[in-house]
Parts: sequence; C-alpha cells; structure tokens
Amino acid sequence: MRAAITRAGALVVEEVPDPVPQEGQVLVRTLACGICGSDLHALGDPEAFADITRRSGGTAYDIRNGLVLGHEYAAEIVDYGPGTVRALPVGTTVCGPPIGFGPQGSGIVGYTPAFPGGFGEYMILSEAFTMPVPGGLDPRTAALTEPFSVAARAVRRAEMAPGSVAVVIGLGPVGLGIVAVLKARGHGPVVAVDFSAGRRALAERLGADILIDPAVESPYDRWTSFGVIAGMTERMAAEYRGLRPTEAVLFECVGGPGMFAQVVAGAPVGAKIVLVGVCLRPDTVEPGLLANKELDVRGSFGGSPAEYRQTLRDIADGRIDAGAIITGTTGLSGLTDALTALREPDRHAKIIVDPSLDGTRAPGRPDRPALEDK
Repeated sequence: MRAAITRAGALVVEEVPDPVPQEGQVLVRTLACGICGSDLHALGDPEAFADITRRSGGTAYDIRNGLVLGHEYAAEIVDYGPGTVRALPVGTTVCGPPIGFGPQGSGIVGYTPAFPGGFGEYMILSEAFTMPVPGGLDPRTAALTEPFSVAARAVRRAEMAPGSVAVVIGLGPVGLGIVAVLKARGHGPVVAVDFSAGRRALAERLGADILIDPAVESPYDRWTSFGVIAGMTERMAAEYRGLRPTEAVLFECVGGPGMFAQVVAGAPVGAKIVLVGVCLRPDTVEPGLLANKELDVRGSFGGSPAEYRQTLRDIADGRIDAGAIITGTTGLSGLTDALTALREPDRHAKIIVDPSLDGTRAPGRPDRPALEDK
C-alpha cells in the first residue's frame, strides 16, 4: 500500500507492505483520517514525546522512523482475520477508538509499527472496538468522533455542577470539541478563549456563549461578571453566610510551556482545572497558590470505548456538529503542506487526510488538489 511513513523525522510517501489482520482483527481501507495535534507535538519534539509516553506507563516507539501515523479514522471493511465474529458485512463503513491489541501486542493505532494508522491506504483494527458508522454520516465527520470523544472525557472528568462557568482556553479541535460537548450536555455559560478570530467563530457556531480574545482582554479579569467569587477571603465570607459560590471550571487545551502556571495564577478560588492540552516540557507552578486557592487539578487523556460510542451517537443524531471544524482535505502527498498549514490557526482548524485523493489504488474517489481549503 501507499502510506506516509516517518523517515528521519519527516513524512515520506512510499510503498510499504500491506498490514495483515491476525486473530480477532479486521482489515480496513482508510476513507478519512484527521491530523491530530498530538501528531504535530510528536513530530515537532519526538524525544520529549517518547519520554512522556514512557514515564506515563506506555510503550514508546521512535516517532522519527517507521511509523504510519493517524488515529482519527473512518474506514471500510475489506476482510477479516481468523477468530473473528464478522458481525459487520464487508463494505461496512466503520470507525472506533484507536486501541489496537492482538497476538502482536497492544498499542495506540498510529503510534506503534504493529498498528499502522490512517495516513496509509489500509489499517488493521481490533474487531472488538470497530463500530459501524450510522448511515448518511460523512466518513470525514465520523473520523472526528475520536477527538470529540477526548473532549467528552474531559467534560466527564470535570464533574461540573449545574450552573458552573466553563472557560475553555485554546480552541484547537479538542477545545472546540469541549465547547460542543458542554453545550450538548446543557452546561453554560461557556466561555471560549483564543487569539484566532477564525477559531472563536467556530466556537460560536458550536454554541459558545462568550468569546474572548486574550490579546484584547484577559479571561481571568471577568470572574465577577460571571458570578464567580475570585478571592479567598470573599469566598470564605460567603461560605460562613451559608452561600454556595458559583463553580468555575477551566479547561486548559493549549498544552504549551507556561500555560499551566498561567491558569493556576488566573483561576479563582475553589476552581477546577482540567488539563487537556499535553505539554511536553516542564512548567513551574507555585504549590502555595494551589493550596491557598484550594484548586482541584485533574488530567484528562483519550476517550474510552463507551465515551467514543456515545460521542458517535451525538454526532450522528445532530447534537454535536463535529463537521463544522473541518477546514481542509488532503491526500497523502499533501500531508507535509497540511502539517505546516495547521500551524496557522486563522487558516485551519482540522485537516482530513483521504489517501485516495492522490490517485492511489483505492477505488471510487475522484482526484482533487492535494490541499483543498474549505
């Protein structure tokens, strides 16, 4: 098959062996695969990415060589391996959480040589985690179930009380997904924060109640207008009077050095901070602020199969407009340009890879330009 594979830290399109499904696995043809922010992080800082993966308890492979990335996928069933139930007919469009396991071991699809990802024509998936895409749902949109399920997990991890103020900092695909999931779950007000006017517009389309450009005003200066008590003594006084202060929940979705410290400094007393953006470098936080402010810090990573399944239903039923964030489509030969374009936040939010756009052997798809801005 043709695939974009990592060679010396770059993506090179070449012929690689077709993956072969083993016990309990299914062979699929890639229809659509999103480029994830974690792919950008991994390619941009491979040593730190491997170190964080290893110290988190995962198996780290050299991202620079021999990997076919791509874990946000929708695909068509081509064949089954041995020992499979075969409940879904060949030709069914499927998606699923990027969890691979079988005789060759386990790992995240796209981040292990055993399970090449959607930046190639074919993949092997675990049959147990393969879910049919509801009829009529565009495969490009179905592929985004993965990042939106990551958002769903972050919202679940927040355990928000009714009437809580949610502040989403950083409107990449997962941040936008958090905005959409919050509104689908009935939360509000939802405050969306980003320097990019284009991404703030996408957040508004997904239901954000308040948009903030941090170049114009700080999101941390408006707690009073949100009905949140920011100071320690004011909050203690309210509690002594038997009042229950409005809860603030901050979703940190940037993942850049210094962001965690900034959020801790700006958060009101008693707030929850959900770390969603994955920062690969150390940050400096003052423990005294965490203690005095009684801040509740929670990490969030990935999404479970149950969260993925619920998110797929929400997208298919129209409760979440995942397709709204798609801003471009590329074939394999345009991947390097697409990675560069994604670093321009006012131009792109999510680019989808379709391996058939290059005139590859995958049938039934017309040729189009390598990078097609929506």
